[in-house]
Amino acid sequence: DKNKYQNRHQVEKYNDFVNDSLSIDSTARKLQIYGYNIAKSKKKILGINPGASYGSAKRWYPQEFAKVASELSAEYDIVIFGGPSEIDIAGDIEQALIDSSVKNYKNLAGNTTITELINKISSLDLFITGDSGPMHIAAAFQIPTVAIFGPTKDKETSQWMNKKSIIVKKNLNCQPCMKRTCPLQHHDCMNLIKAIDVLKAVNSIN
Repeated sequence: DKNKYQNRHQVEKYNDFVNDSLSIDSTARKLQIYGYNIAKSKKKILGINPGASYGSAKRWYPQEFAKVASELSAEYDIVIFGGPSEIDIAGDIEQALIDSSVKNYKNLAGNTTITELINKISSLDLFITGDSGPMHIAAAFQIPTVAIFGPTKDKETSQWMNKKSIIVKKNLNCQPCMKRTCPLQHHDCMNLIKAIDVLKAVNSIN
């Protein structure tokens, strides 16, 4: 019955598939990553993750990420994450921070292994991200997270069982389109989300 899998989180879908396939009755629990020692620094650390490998439609804009990071830079040191394909967008954020005279940042885009990425995310005090793999790593460590959603289904792919997670989205009629690029060419699902929206979400977490 395909209908029973609709509008359910991917974790529940996978759990149901295993239960049905093996005739067992397991319960989906919190995500956990074992073998990492979480080391918190004295000053709080904000991680920002502008990338999303699925396609450009999932990406929020670098200038808005930079506005948020700049606004929070007095309270947090900033770490910019990203894979090799996100070096350019991370560079745009870095340049905007430089233009805003923000100096307490590190740009790690393209410079971390998976193990290093997990270690870095585990030490964060706040994470601002799109719908992405690193978002789920943060959930495993219960990192306070603001997740920015555009074309994808947050009911299915948001963080699993992280009570300190807030989703920012616009609830437009065209959402969720599930497309890699905006078929309407305006990208309003991300374009209409501004730094102030994310900052309000940060304040509600704190």
